[in-house]
Amino acid sequence: MLQELLAARAWLLADGATGTNLFDVGLTSGDAPELWCDEEPDKIIGLHRSFVEAGADIILTNTFGANARRLMLHKAEDRVGELNQRAAELARSATEDADRPVVIAGSVGPTGDLLVPLGPLTKGDARAVFAEQIAGLKAGGADVIWIETMSSADEIAAAAEAAIAADMPYTVTASFDTAGRTMMGLPPEAFAEAMAGLEVPPVAIGANCGVGASDTLLALQGLTAAAGDIPVISKANAGVPEIRGDSVHYSGSPELMARYAGLALDTGATIVGGCCGTTARHLDAMRAALEAHERTDPPALETITAATGPLVSPPADPASEAHEKTRSRRRRRPSG
Repeated sequence: MLQELLAARAWLLADGATGTNLFDVGLTSGDAPELWCDEEPDKIIGLHRSFVEAGADIILTNTFGANARRLMLHKAEDRVGELNQRAAELARSATEDADRPVVIAGSVGPTGDLLVPLGPLTKGDARAVFAEQIAGLKAGGADVIWIETMSSADEIAAAAEAAIAADMPYTVTASFDTAGRTMMGLPPEAFAEAMAGLEVPPVAIGANCGVGASDTLLALQGLTAAAGDIPVISKANAGVPEIRGDSVHYSGSPELMARYAGLALDTGATIVGGCCGTTARHLDAMRAALEAHERTDPPALETITAATGPLVSPPADPASEAHEKTRSRRRRRPSG
């Protein structure tokens, strides 16, 4: 379904946050949101439905950490198939009254472990972990596998290979939260090039989470330059996190996220949504902004920061880094 909508529409709106919104309705620190698919299904359906009513064309299942490695922390590693299937079914039920097609995207987050030689998992181990989760999502009726918040090239490839083996369309987003790169040092351009080289390329690639809307938009510049014909996803946090007592709040207002949505389109994104801190109120403002927006030229960094705030984790020198990338591409270009 996602492929058909991308072919028919100039842009699609993805949903907002799962975890941070569930904290607002009773989830406590240390709890596994994924267990709420069984314990609090009405609250999961309610969150999905709020996003659909705000205009989302894509909603993500409550399964970001529903793999065996993460569920092991809650002694629920034997429930992977059950929880993922249930999560996809709950998301589907939340769209039954929608007046338009809504894509059910099966969220697949990282294992939480490093891969060898830095950690205990081999790539084959990771592929098996993701395959188990994806099987549950497929059984529950997910339309697409939504691999997200990845930072390691090997882990990204393991998740993508598991989706391909399950004959499921998939997307991949990485978190460029460390001076313009992922935590494992992967820059947006290298990420895009690696995705294009997979046996079955993803339906879309992009950036999510991170450290704020401005940083995500800067990463998008590199992604769109290297993505070729692959559609690009932008799913930024609603501003930056602020610690207030024992809770976390995000600084981004609906108005800021509306400005971000338009800039994401101008930067080249086709799918725009929100990550941590993004509520249905934010999403409603983003939908209105996207419907009113007319694409213009990609924005300069100064335009981005004026609209969405300063970079939180900037490259050492964004201008010189961009210049070096241009020089590098010229050096690689065949002379004939």
